[in-house]
Amino acid sequence: MADAAIEERIRAEELLKESEENYRTLAELTSDYVHRCLRKGDAPFRIQWMSGAVKVISGYSEEEIFAKGCWLPVVHPDDREEVMAYLFSLTPGDRKNIEFRMTTKEGNIRWIAEISVCTAGANDGELILFGSATDITERKLAEEALRESRDNISRLLEATDQGIYGIDMNGACTFMNKAALDNLGYRLDECIGRNMHSLIHHSHPDGRPYPEEICPISLAKLTGEGCRIASEVLWRKDGSSFPAEYSSHPIKVNGNILGAVVTMTDITHRLQIEEEKAKLEKQLLQSQKLESVGRLAGGVAHDFNNMLSVILGYAELALMRTVETDRLHAYLLQIRKAAERSADLTRQLLAFARKQTIAPKILDLNETVEGMLKMLQRLIGEDIQLNWCPASNLWLLKMDTSQIDQILANLCVNARDAISGIGKITIETENRYLGDDYCAHNEGFIAGEYVRLTISDNGSGMDKATLANIFEPFFTTKGLGEGTGLGLATVYGIVKQNNGFINVYSEPGSGTSFSIYLPRYLGAKDWSAETVTQAPIPKGSESILLVEDEPVIVEIITMILSGQGYTLLSATSPSDAIRMAEEHDGRISLLITDVIMPDMNGRDLAKHLQSKFPELKCLYMSGYTANVIAHHGVLDDGVHFIQKPFTLSAIAAKVRGVLDNC
Repeated sequence: MADAAIEERIRAEELLKESEENYRTLAELTSDYVHRCLRKGDAPFRIQWMSGAVKVISGYSEEEIFAKGCWLPVVHPDDREEVMAYLFSLTPGDRKNIEFRMTTKEGNIRWIAEISVCTAGANDGELILFGSATDITERKLAEEALRESRDNISRLLEATDQGIYGIDMNGACTFMNKAALDNLGYRLDECIGRNMHSLIHHSHPDGRPYPEEICPISLAKLTGEGCRIASEVLWRKDGSSFPAEYSSHPIKVNGNILGAVVTMTDITHRLQIEEEKAKLEKQLLQSQKLESVGRLAGGVAHDFNNMLSVILGYAELALMRTVETDRLHAYLLQIRKAAERSADLTRQLLAFARKQTIAPKILDLNETVEGMLKMLQRLIGEDIQLNWCPASNLWLLKMDTSQIDQILANLCVNARDAISGIGKITIETENRYLGDDYCAHNEGFIAGEYVRLTISDNGSGMDKATLANIFEPFFTTKGLGEGTGLGLATVYGIVKQNNGFINVYSEPGSGTSFSIYLPRYLGAKDWSAETVTQAPIPKGSESILLVEDEPVIVEIITMILSGQGYTLLSATSPSDAIRMAEEHDGRISLLITDVIMPDMNGRDLAKHLQSKFPELKCLYMSGYTANVIAHHGVLDDGVHFIQKPFTLSAIAAKVRGVLDNC
């Protein structure tokens, strides 16, 4: 019996030894560090056996680890307390795992993942720990890199002002950055898991469905090939909407689409800029159009007015030599009338082009309008009632009275033509202050104090298409031969030349109202320059130097002024004028010169002669206002000017006025 028991024990020991050798062989085959430790009582675990992988992982040999007795000396100092707590927490039957850092023999730091199985030892109070340690340094580095990448992406998402969110294949929100939340007005918890397609595209907070055309984006398109829409309407939590540039990009993993990243940018400001740009381009086009016609008008006016001066001059001279009963006298009257109407047409062109010569004076608009009422009534006819509604204590203006006349005449004629049969035209004045809020809603207006002149009628009115073109040059709704299309263009040019604004309100069948805003004059009230005498024009005896490059105009002016008793020195070029002035023995009291001439303009000629003859006075004449004597079409104070064409009495009166310092 005893021998059998001994044999059995020997056999068991051999099997155990064989098992341990097999276990050790298997342990050596793995790259993990496999070890066995024993703990007695409260003492720490001590290593009983370990695989050769320990050197690969830690750099220490088995002998060096045995010499240390346990793992703790190679555990990173910052992790030792956690590892000790873990080891002392093990009890028989436990299967636990822990990750910690280890310092290798070379001083490098490696991450270790250990799985521990704890069993009871052969003796009371003993614990056996079987452990398998895996080097997870590469995984940890990859996780850290991934975490850092995610953190960077998160920071970028939060830093951008572009709204970004993610959706899964069902359209549910997976993430959303701050910009998107702020723009949409939601909290993050209100979006995560909700269908974004219906939240901001199709469904309104009050339950109303949006029209399909507002949101042509399908979920399949969002998560499929992606999409990009230049202007999409998106809706906020509060029910307001905004235009957005909207795009999506699918998220793919191994060729499988998991969802999409959606970006949205509020383009409200961009659209406002584009709208403003379009307005400015339209204004530029209109300005260029006006400038082109203005250049044409200016170029034609100079030569045309020269010819009209000749026609008017000779017609008046001929009229002086005929009697009223003579048929020729009637013919000459018609010639003069046609020339005067042609001159009016030229002035309209210049007014439209904002190049009309004006001599602004301080005026009371009420008095100016009242002086025109009788003429206006004759102009519109007896069938139309003219109502005059002046405001009391009206502010002053500084403006050429002839321009007020042009505005009233053009607008009243248009009103008359819009009235069929009996009707009414009303003229009103009023002080008005235009504030910033008003100007913000009325393009081109500038805040300030204005005198408003309103001309209204109860005529046929205008539709929107007509209203959009009424200030265009040569645009007219009248029949062939009934209008030039320059009336309202002239009014517009005059108003703009005087830094004013104009509003038009009209509806078909309800009449039309033109409101003109002219800047209030804030300077000192001085009426001295307004005094006009109607006394006969006295003759003179002074010597006058006349310079004009058109010989026929030289001839007509010479005839006119010689008849008034003046001595004329006539020249057709500035060089001839300088020579004649230097050779003349007597005193020359006045220089009459055209503004635009070959070789030297009139202003330079005057400066040259006045440097030698300081007492020489000067009168400029032109068929067109040149910049050398005018700024933006307004004559400088103290500069004497007469616009061609002029009548005999006009040139005679002007010459006398300049000589007498009037």
